[in-house]
Amino acid sequence: MRHSAEKAAAAFPGLLIAAERIADTVIHGVHGRHKAGPGEDFWQFRPYSPGDAAHRIDWRRSAKRNRLFIRENEWAATNTLWSFVSATPGMQFKSDLSDTTKYDRAATLALALSILAVKAGERVASLGAPITPGHSRGTLNQLAHWFENRLELPDRPGLPVGESLPKFATCVLFSDFLEPVDEIKQSFNALAASGVKGHVVQVFDPVEETFPFKGRTEFIDTNTTGKLLAGRAETLREAYGEKLQRHRAGIRDLTKSLGWSFTIHHTDHSPNKMLMSLHNLVAGQMPVQHLARTGS
Repeated sequence: MRHSAEKAAAAFPGLLIAAERIADTVIHGVHGRHKAGPGEDFWQFRPYSPGDAAHRIDWRRSAKRNRLFIRENEWAATNTLWSFVSATPGMQFKSDLSDTTKYDRAATLALALSILAVKAGERVASLGAPITPGHSRGTLNQLAHWFENRLELPDRPGLPVGESLPKFATCVLFSDFLEPVDEIKQSFNALAASGVKGHVVQVFDPVEETFPFKGRTEFIDTNTTGKLLAGRAETLREAYGEKLQRHRAGIRDLTKSLGWSFTIHHTDHSPNKMLMSLHNLVAGQMPVQHLARTGS
């Protein structure tokens, strides 16, 4: 009995349970493509044009307006939502001001968004994962195991590398994005070349944003194990803040040039609001220019 219980529990990783908990806070449903095409949901009426098939005429609407109208349904074709979660050593950072690492929060959000996509009839996948895109519970279980076990893999790139996605795919990228802007630009441009619609989420621990350090402090670079000993850490705060803002501005300008969204999320904030924002973005319900700090 114990073996059976452990086997059953293994099929529902803690990450998947956490993701489903926050996914339940979002009102979900099939979202269309906001364009005419094959589907069951009514989208709009438009005037009849020469060449339109007679069976597409809505005779009731036409009788009311004394002219011919075509009834169009919304295109609800299945899409694939791709996610990417950086697994660099720096993403495993957690300060005393947060109860989760950057990686765990990013992976939870990515999986929760995938759950919503599957419930809406979409396929989901993750960049770099040896998992075929799908829209079943089995696919979600595979993604959960992938995210939970990925930190044990030797090759964990911080940015999407050499990925070729179908034209017009949707991709949500989670990372702290502390790599040089030129490297980020090369990675993003490669994805955008095929017409990918991207949503970039920069995940930060609160101390990385506020730099609350004072006095003698030793800083360790988790990616290179390099160290910096500061006699008075507070004297670095202003320069640190300015450099961070310049770096972030570079990423924001890059995403804007690609027509992508850019959002900042802090791990000491609830993931629910962030998930709602991402859900609205992917569903095409929120304009890009309104995203400066949505869901932070």
